[in-house]
Amino acid sequence: MFAIILNAVAIFIGSALGALFQRGISEKYVNVLNTAMGLCAITLGMNVAIESMQKTQYPVLFIFCLSIGGLIGTLLKMDQRMENATRSISGSNLGEGITTGVLLCCVGTLAMMGPVMSALYNDNTYLMTAATLNFVTVLVLASSYGFGIALVGVVVFIWMSSIFGLALLSRDLISEELICEVSVVGGILIAASGLGILHIKDCKTINLLPALFMPMVFFAVRALLANLGIHF
Repeated sequence: MFAIILNAVAIFIGSALGALFQRGISEKYVNVLNTAMGLCAITLGMNVAIESMQKTQYPVLFIFCLSIGGLIGTLLKMDQRMENATRSISGSNLGEGITTGVLLCCVGTLAMMGPVMSALYNDNTYLMTAATLNFVTVLVLASSYGFGIALVGVVVFIWMSSIFGLALLSRDLISEELICEVSVVGGILIAASGLGILHIKDCKTINLLPALFMPMVFFAVRALLANLGIHF
């Protein structure tokens, strides 16, 4: 839970610092921060993916997960829906900024996998990375919308704590094999996010998020077939 609290604190601090630069932060400084965060995301993502690939018993499963998950996300127009949500918000400018911050900080691989890894393995790497990225995100937003952006921290804390709690409750149902496969896919998605931050390639990572759930589907089907006497 410490790393989840740290995420909320990072958002509060980022909001406070951003509010000091109410007229906006120079673009060159934003670019430097984004470059640093993009490189870190690529490094972390590839490290997790490669490390997990060495443990997997299904070395090509991630290909099917990403392909099928990407098709589902594209069919559901997840990326487009998020863009529309951030553009068509009615109400005050602050409301628009808060909603944008919530979407950016809560919808992503780090925000979803971070609490799970922390709950199951006490591994806070994802959450620490998320805290850094969230800090930069709200720093930029608060420079335009003011300290009210700090409310994003409350939403992020509730979101991550909920996932953390669910992971603890279902830990007996989550196998090492499943976590390994999810980590491969998650690592690739984190690296893809880094490519987007660096403006190298817009991988539309949000459309790929369903891929995180494909390993669960695979193991559920495998268990069902095993009960029918079919093993693979």
